[in-house]
Amino acid sequence: MQENTHFFYHSLPNNIKIVHCRTQSAVAYIGVMIGAGTRDERPEENGMAHYIEHCVFKGTVFHSARQIISQIEGVGGEINAYTTKEETTFYAATLCEHVPQTLRLISEMVLCPTFPKSETDKERMVIYDEIESYNDSPSELIYDDFENLLFAGHSLALPILGTKRTLRHISASPDRPRAWMLQHYRPERMVVFCQGDIPATRFVRLVEQAFGDYANTLPPDRLLSFAQEQDRQPQSASFQKHTHQTHVMLGARAYPIGHDRQLALYLLNNILGGGSLNSRLNIALREARGLVYTVESTYTPLSDTGYWCAYFACEPEQLEQCMDVTRKELLRLIRTPLKPSELRSALRQLRGQMAIAAQNAENNALSMAKSMLYRGYAPTWIETINKIAATTTEQLQQVAAEVLNPDNLIILKYE
Repeated sequence: MQENTHFFYHSLPNNIKIVHCRTQSAVAYIGVMIGAGTRDERPEENGMAHYIEHCVFKGTVFHSARQIISQIEGVGGEINAYTTKEETTFYAATLCEHVPQTLRLISEMVLCPTFPKSETDKERMVIYDEIESYNDSPSELIYDDFENLLFAGHSLALPILGTKRTLRHISASPDRPRAWMLQHYRPERMVVFCQGDIPATRFVRLVEQAFGDYANTLPPDRLLSFAQEQDRQPQSASFQKHTHQTHVMLGARAYPIGHDRQLALYLLNNILGGGSLNSRLNIALREARGLVYTVESTYTPLSDTGYWCAYFACEPEQLEQCMDVTRKELLRLIRTPLKPSELRSALRQLRGQMAIAAQNAENNALSMAKSMLYRGYAPTWIETINKIAATTTEQLQQVAAEVLNPDNLIILKYE
């Protein structure tokens, strides 16, 4: 066991990792994050990870769907789950006194779901509705289509929700999701996490009781890693969606988790189009010219690749002006180094944003688990901002030239 002033780390004999942060809150956030998601799917089973995320709530060897809900919600807790391209996470918020039974229930959902067909058939229809709702929202759908272009030919290009055709295939028999879970829900890819007023040693005992006997002797079956040098280079595209506005996304592949320039790009993205109203793109496109209602940029690091993108929607006749303004802002970051005062201001703003975000216990717990899954430890926000503060203007220019070069970006338009 290893403990520092912020986090407690431990690994069970079966290689399941534990990360714990003790706080003074009477509410605990607990759960399990599994390093298995859409990228582990083959085309014919696309949507499997997300389907499993939904359907494990429909019954376990020991509890029915209604009992699962009442066990958590009946004591005022909340249970949730989500799927990404690389992870599936099940977690709950509950009073600390209810952590033992909550953790046991989560372990049942992960280790021994039953997939009762009468229930999973209904849940498949729920996912159909989710797909249709997504298709009706161009500002969300464009992210899927962009990733399809960016990672074409790789499973990272697959949509998380899958399709109606693939869902019919994977839901035909409970044996299919069970087999997928056996192959991909591997102990070495699991992190059990907790944030709350519980002693670390007690939480370890609870995890041992809930997950300690889990073993998986099947050989690993992770699909091919993503190579930055893929032969198939991404291409720009334009789709006729008949929307009132023209929706645009532009971007490029970027650094993976743990890359030595990851934090520099994180800072650079915040300057360019992060969530604040004083980002350069928001000032240039909205505040100064009134061309858009929403503009944002995002950096998404993955385990072995990543991407940066910017999104906006505008009137069709203003598209070229928006594109021109955006290109100029990208080139300004590449060609003109930030003044020392601008860098200090950017760091001061990011520090404040991170401090406020650190007050969100739920996000902290999930971020802690993800860091543990991919890096083996969980840095505090202060440790992270101190590393970012070491970034120089020259490094920011280098990152901008590598990632933000307008000549190298792929562009997706909904017209």
